[in-house]
Amino acid sequence: MTVTFKTIYGVDFSGAKLAGENMWIAETRMRRLGRGWRLELLELDSVAALCGTAERAAAMVYLVKRIASSEDALWAMDFPFGLPIEVMEHRAPWRRQFDFLQGFGEDAYAAGLECLRRAKALGGPNHIRRCTDHEAKAPFDCYHYRIIYQTFHGMRDVLGKLDGTKGTAILPFQYRRLPSATRVLVEACPGSTLKRLNLPHQTYKQAAGGPLTPKRRRTRNAIIKGLTEHIAVPAALIRRIMRNPGGDALDAVIAAVEGFHAWTAADHQSIARHARYRREGRLFV
Repeated sequence: MTVTFKTIYGVDFSGAKLAGENMWIAETRMRRLGRGWRLELLELDSVAALCGTAERAAAMVYLVKRIASSEDALWAMDFPFGLPIEVMEHRAPWRRQFDFLQGFGEDAYAAGLECLRRAKALGGPNHIRRCTDHEAKAPFDCYHYRIIYQTFHGMRDVLGKLDGTKGTAILPFQYRRLPSATRVLVEACPGSTLKRLNLPHQTYKQAAGGPLTPKRRRTRNAIIKGLTEHIAVPAALIRRIMRNPGGDALDAVIAAVEGFHAWTAADHQSIARHARYRREGRLFV
């Protein structure tokens, strides 16, 4: 791949009603640091802080505009870019999934239930994972009740708005657009990335809020130390990571790191030809 990027973004995504609180954007660039090249973390903020509200609709609009206005940019985003082909009509193309989601209005949970119903009707597992979910050891399938809001709003309100936008290539579905693309979107999974890097992938999030427990602080320090081979994080932004109880800020950084390295290591020709990837997506981890 001859495409190069000036800026690499990592996005920890949320489909919650107050999505902006838990949606973080990490902005990085490749810099010569010491004797080699590493990413350098430049900015790290929640979407609520960036757009002035945590409300989901406004957060989605802000994210879409931010992506659409970027240039020479790779965006690694933590939500499923597609549903498993088994829960869609036979040989349905990827864009058909947008029509499917639109049919549920604002009811993401109902979309997940319909996927579950279709899976049960097939007589196999109720929760079908995509090919890439098995390969990357993703923690959940795309329509699991803990993930469906991310899948629904990420696909419908972000990818659906950017699909067809001049200069945008959403992979692995739009490899043909790469020659003219100024921004590329890929799917990330911080949990899978931590497993691949042999770093702690549990007990670093603190859903209850408040100051981090000693155990979670130790876990985050271990993760940050493990990431220093790949990215330089200023002390001020390390403090911001530590003060974010839910771990969303850290996940955004992990997404940026792995999105970039997975992009450079990928066999893009094979990915573009893969029968399942081009209809249900692929994790760049």
